[in-house]
Amino acid sequence: MFGEPLEVCSLEPLTGFYRDGFTNTGPEDIGSHTVCAVVTAEFLEHQRSIGNDLSTPHPQFGFPGLKPGDRWGVCAGRWLQAYHDGVAAPVVLKATNEAALSAVPIEALTEHAADVPDDPSVFADGD
Repeated sequence: MFGEPLEVCSLEPLTGFYRDGFTNTGPEDIGSHTVCAVVTAEFLEHQRSIGNDLSTPHPQFGFPGLKPGDRWGVCAGRWLQAYHDGVAAPVVLKATNEAALSAVPIEALTEHAADVPDDPSVFADGD
């Protein structure tokens, strides 16, 4: 995001479409797992209610199940749906892939940023 290298989203639990800890994406990532979210109870419940259960562990796929406070690379479209439904999870902008911008407006992401200063114009200077 903002022309800077991606920061790690989460190594514990290990996230990312490629399970590399980042929100890296490629042509095989049809869901665009590009938003680094800090999941909340409300976000997890919303995801479960729309058929995207992120809380139940699936050890056979190396998925521990998420709990509130975990960081996770979520699908841009799913995050946007939660945003429209009023339960968007906070976003770690420095760990969110700029590819998310193809589905999610930058204003929505910065509105829920967990890592942005009060004056986001500092990003324009590269500071």
